[in-house]
Amino acid sequence: MIELFKIGFLTVTFTDLIDIAIVTFIVYKLYTLLKGTIAAQVFIGLMLVLFLSFAAQAINLKVLSWLLKLISDIWVITFIILFQPEIRRLLVIVAKNPFFRLFVKSESAHPAQIIADAAFELSQKQHGALIIVIKSTGIRGYTETGEILNAKLSIPLLGTIFFPRSPLHDGAVIVKEETIEAARCTLPLSSTTSLNGEPLGMRHRAGLGISEQADVISVIVSEETGSISVAENGQLNKGLSKEGLRIRLSKAYKSPVLKGWRGLIEQYVKEK
Repeated sequence: MIELFKIGFLTVTFTDLIDIAIVTFIVYKLYTLLKGTIAAQVFIGLMLVLFLSFAAQAINLKVLSWLLKLISDIWVITFIILFQPEIRRLLVIVAKNPFFRLFVKSESAHPAQIIADAAFELSQKQHGALIIVIKSTGIRGYTETGEILNAKLSIPLLGTIFFPRSPLHDGAVIVKEETIEAARCTLPLSSTTSLNGEPLGMRHRAGLGISEQADVISVIVSEETGSISVAENGQLNKGLSKEGLRIRLSKAYKSPVLKGWRGLIEQYVKEK
């Protein structure tokens, strides 16, 4: 092992520096996640005891090392017992990290299924809705015309947004992957005013208009009839069933941007 320098009796190598950097990063991230809770204070105390234990071992203070090791072992167990909620929260945050999600298959409902179910519920209640699903490039300019949410996609949230008395029900909801980016967004209207002799309302024209200008799929629920329509690539299809809508959305979510890294890896493995 290549020796870099010495600090007294300690020899420091390149591997030691990497080890120290990794441990420092982990400790910092743990403190950041626990900051603002009682667990953070206990965590600092535990780190102090561990540091003193390491220093005692380094200078060969055997009795003090044994005592500090005993204290740190008891403290770790106490920390786990007392702060189960914080530790559970920490594990949930780690599990949601994109890096770990590459190797873990999600058990949550697919976004296509969520949107299809939400659209069907809105259709049954005849609550008008306009949901824009981004397929590839973003539509930031239109997203910024509404209220930024960056909320997890869910059926109850979509139902709440498009409830007629909700302040956000007018305009469009913009969805990217599993996130509702914004609500009450203003979209460009299509110049097409009728389809097969039937006039198009503002909601349908907006959904069709954005599909003419961007790579998106628009889900439109009619307030008057409750029918479900889809606009994609400047084409409007009306009268879709819940299953038909789910299939159309599933195809849209197969695009590289919507699949994410995990989907790309799965596709690579299948191709091989």
